[in-house]
Amino acid sequence: MKLINSTILLTSGLLLSSAAMAANYQNCSTSGCRVGGSTWVLSNYADTKYPLILAHGMGGFSSIAGIDYFYGVGSDLTQNGATVFQTQVASFDSSYIRGEQLLQQTKQILAITGAPKVNLIGHSQGSIDVRYVAGMLPSQVASVTTVGGLNKGVPIADAILTLEKSPVGSVFAPVITAGINAFFTLVGVGSGHWYDQSSQAGLDQISTVGMAKFNAQFPAGLPTTECGQGSSVVNGQRFYSWGGTGKVTTLFDPSDAILTATGLVGPSEGDGLVSKCTSHIGQVIRDNYNQNHFDEVNQVLGMVNVFGASPVTLFRQQANRLKLAGL
Repeated sequence: MKLINSTILLTSGLLLSSAAMAANYQNCSTSGCRVGGSTWVLSNYADTKYPLILAHGMGGFSSIAGIDYFYGVGSDLTQNGATVFQTQVASFDSSYIRGEQLLQQTKQILAITGAPKVNLIGHSQGSIDVRYVAGMLPSQVASVTTVGGLNKGVPIADAILTLEKSPVGSVFAPVITAGINAFFTLVGVGSGHWYDQSSQAGLDQISTVGMAKFNAQFPAGLPTTECGQGSSVVNGQRFYSWGGTGKVTTLFDPSDAILTATGLVGPSEGDGLVSKCTSHIGQVIRDNYNQNHFDEVNQVLGMVNVFGASPVTLFRQQANRLKLAGL
């Protein structure tokens, strides 16, 4: 009996160990992938058919000092059976440049996993990047999910571009731009990746003019009405989106003040940066969660509205939605 029990315990341990290793959470760059740690698999709720790729927004990163941009999301998804890759592109640049960087990483992930397709999930400018990749790899992208997507551009970008053309702005803009580029070069290095930065190109990209040009080239999933839903399936790819309309969601989060200030420019209904209608693409899961733009990825450090929907839960539910759709 002792021998049988020991065998059962040993076998169970090996199975759990194998499951944990299979769920290794990867951080990838154009130079390859590195293991970001393993975790126990507790369920198969988020066990999608194809790997999940998370794409960060403007000013973002994959992981710095153990703190992920998608804070707590990757580990939760792997605990629930998903294969997850967190990517990193230039913190600041156009989505043609960032999109190409993400495209190369996506190809690596396809090669590493042997999967025929992937599911892309992008936040903020990452939503534009994943749309670019989906357009470039139509047969190898199963789905595109955008969170707080900048699909029509944002008023604050237009306001800054206008300010740059003023006499004062023309003097200070080059200095500020150089400082931002230098700082986020260091952010990239801190996250283990070196990229040239162009905050000006990033700003141009997320302006209404910049996004109008992009949308003409990559229209899949876009609504045909001002605040409607787009086609949920285009050329075999599924499109989903969600967003928030919160600004001050917790008194402890310093980002709330920033997003309250930026939210004064443009429509009142939005997450402090993106209007709820701008976030629409494909099947709109919901556009008015009580979350601001940083809350949507469980930042800063999980300081979000405790009485609303958990950002981590929303990503887990989306993975399950993809799983049930056969993706």
